[in-house]
Amino acid sequence: MRNYIFFGLLLINLNMFAQTKDFSTYFEKSGYKETPHYDATISYCKLLDQASDWVKYSSFGISPQGREMPLLIIDKNGNFTPESIRKSGNIILLIQAAVHAGEPDGKDAGLLLFRDIAINKKKIELLDHVTILFIPIFNVDGHERFGKYNRINQNGPTEMGWRTTANNLNLNRDYLKADAIEMKYWLEMFNRFMPDFFIDCHTTDGADYQYVLTYGIETDGNVDEALIKWQKENYLAPITKLMFQQGLPILPYVTFRNWHDPRSGLISNVAPPMLSQGYTIERNRPGLLIETHMLKTYKIRVESTYKMIENTLNILNIENKNLHILIAEADKKTASENFRKKNFAINFETSEKDSTWIDFLGVEYISEKSDVSGGEWFKYDNTKSITFKIPYFNKTEATESTMLPKSYIIPPEWNEVINILKLHGIAMKTISKPLKVNVHSYKFNHPKWSSTPYESRLPLTDFDMDSIEEERTYPIGSVIIDMNQPGARIIAYLLEPKANSSLVFWGFFNSVFEQKEYAESYVMEAMAREMLAKDANLKKEFEQKKLSESEFAKNPRAILNWFYSKTDYWDKHLNVYPIGKIF
Repeated sequence: MRNYIFFGLLLINLNMFAQTKDFSTYFEKSGYKETPHYDATISYCKLLDQASDWVKYSSFGISPQGREMPLLIIDKNGNFTPESIRKSGNIILLIQAAVHAGEPDGKDAGLLLFRDIAINKKKIELLDHVTILFIPIFNVDGHERFGKYNRINQNGPTEMGWRTTANNLNLNRDYLKADAIEMKYWLEMFNRFMPDFFIDCHTTDGADYQYVLTYGIETDGNVDEALIKWQKENYLAPITKLMFQQGLPILPYVTFRNWHDPRSGLISNVAPPMLSQGYTIERNRPGLLIETHMLKTYKIRVESTYKMIENTLNILNIENKNLHILIAEADKKTASENFRKKNFAINFETSEKDSTWIDFLGVEYISEKSDVSGGEWFKYDNTKSITFKIPYFNKTEATESTMLPKSYIIPPEWNEVINILKLHGIAMKTISKPLKVNVHSYKFNHPKWSSTPYESRLPLTDFDMDSIEEERTYPIGSVIIDMNQPGARIIAYLLEPKANSSLVFWGFFNSVFEQKEYAESYVMEAMAREMLAKDANLKKEFEQKKLSESEFAKNPRAILNWFYSKTDYWDKHLNVYPIGKIF
């Protein structure tokens, strides 16, 4: 009896607490023009936790500058652990905001939604079959680089955070390589909860047009077919209709064939897994990118984000059982032997030969040659709405593909690569004695690197490679990564050199391209003459190379190094990929 009385009093006290506290958000108090600093945001999150037993405040990591990375969980049955949520049968929806901290629309929209459900008890049916994880600020350090001048193209809020982290990393390029400590924590959290649906909230740059909100969701490329069908028919069709009925027509993410020029037509691409929604779909979890329009007022941008999330919740509550089944089936198929028997596409491009015509809600504009820059100057008149009939290029085709092995094997000295795979929740086994095994691998040729850094790395932007097959001995501590697991797509994108956003692209293997031993000219001058005298084929190859490569023919150092490469002294590991594929 005492327990019943205690809990009864607790509920009464919580209700009284909720009635006496002011739960207006900073955004509302500012007249819908401002967003709160980090400390005020965290205080409001904790206030919701204190006021409602439906809300749990926690953090999922600590930033480089020492800030907690906040995570709010809302569940009307008080299930706040991955185990209890799964046991309940609920869909897990992960919403994140302020990845680019100058784009805080999702933060304020999410705080409003949590308040309305947990405190005002409105729309509580949205939690019937869904548990929400909400990251109000992902890029917490960039968020506190607060200022009026952080987004030159954006109409509010009055002040906002900065695009990148304190280390100047763009988190929405980091989902695969995980250089940022913030991303390492995010991946750990993602793998603990394994959300069933994901929403990433942004504000877009670009041209002027009527749409308040555009979106990205992967319905092409290397995606499970059943999930593609579900996204198109069970998610996009109803949410497009709902948003239109609410006066907020939506459109896929706007990229014009000619930047800023709507009449040139729209083009869409397959999002690589370095981007958020590109990553989650490769984990067999649909991901939605929300992009509000930077020229619209902050108030309407936050409101449209709120409506998009609310409508998504309505759909997920209807589709909860269906989506659970489809994800489980997709995971099973990805881990199957049949998955590996097909050519696996690792790079895509959009065909400009095939398009459909769509209505685009734009505004009148003109372009003229600038007398300052010499380029095209686009002038938009948003007082004059116009519907353009324009081509939409959204048919993609694979440009690179590969056969997936039964397993990959990685020697222990590449521990940075091994640790990244672990961060992605990839299962592996470590060998306890040397293993001699026949592997397929690659030898690289003609490598070219970016001339400037990109996301703190010097990417390998272009290279040729030949497939090789050889027997190798892998030492103790090497890891074998079997492909019969749900993360097989991520393994391939990380380890296949030609894959979009692979670790080879990001420069993790740049050292294999470095020649470390050299031959002195006085040694090679004599040896080259002996080689030419003994080998007629080598002499013919040498003469042809001089004829076809004029720079080579004028470079004595390159010529002697070429002869050195034909000797037994040459480094047999140079330009060779150390990771093996076991079929």
